[in-house]
Amino acid sequence: MLSQHNITDTSLLLSLILVAVAMLISQKEKLGMGKDILWSVTRAIIQLVIIGYVLTSIFAVNNSWLTVLMVLFICVNAAINAGKRSRNIEHAVVISFVAIVSGTVMTLAILVLSGAIAFLPMQVIPLSGMIASNAMIAVGLCYSNLNQRFSDNRQKILEMLSLGAPVKLASARIISESIRAAMIPTVDAAKTVGLVSLPGMMSGLIFAGIDPLKAIKYQMMVTFMLIGTASLSTIIAAYLSYRRFYTARAQLKMTL
Repeated sequence: MLSQHNITDTSLLLSLILVAVAMLISQKEKLGMGKDILWSVTRAIIQLVIIGYVLTSIFAVNNSWLTVLMVLFICVNAAINAGKRSRNIEHAVVISFVAIVSGTVMTLAILVLSGAIAFLPMQVIPLSGMIASNAMIAVGLCYSNLNQRFSDNRQKILEMLSLGAPVKLASARIISESIRAAMIPTVDAAKTVGLVSLPGMMSGLIFAGIDPLKAIKYQMMVTFMLIGTASLSTIIAAYLSYRRFYTARAQLKMTL
């Protein structure tokens, strides 16, 4: 075990200087982001304090059902946020929830069954947050790409439909390109891990005094699970949502 450094309330308050710098830059450059920065920081502090007390209680109780409920709570919030990117997709929140839960459950099941982690609140909940957050971003990007590509390729799709192509065939390239675009950030992050960035879990473990060689094993696990989750969540979201760009009579909707 390496030496640990505990952050004090005073040092935490002093770190707010960094926020002040951002606000000063916003004011000097007339970015108009001062209120947004202040609100974001205030909201982050409140949310983190609340979740800190909630997690402390859940960890103390160590109840499996509470752990499952917390995972579902995380997935619901992730689905709501991902759904905000779905301009033309009906029931996007439900689709997002199915996609994110599927990716999260599959990943957690593999990790637990393989013995990589134990089904304990202090292990399952933090990892669920990482998994759902990554899936949320990937699904949101998938929606954005679907919206953009259906709009850009409208004429080509109409021509394919007029020639008798089924909806799935007319949409196939758009679906695959949207899934690919949604996965690029996760794949690129995996390429540069350890070279450009020291990701959250690895940094946190090192801060906590864990041997870096042990910390990298956990980070490898996180990298594997994020790639798997992103691929599964986006493919589910894409195939459940592309049909929403068409009418019940297999016609491309007018407003895209």
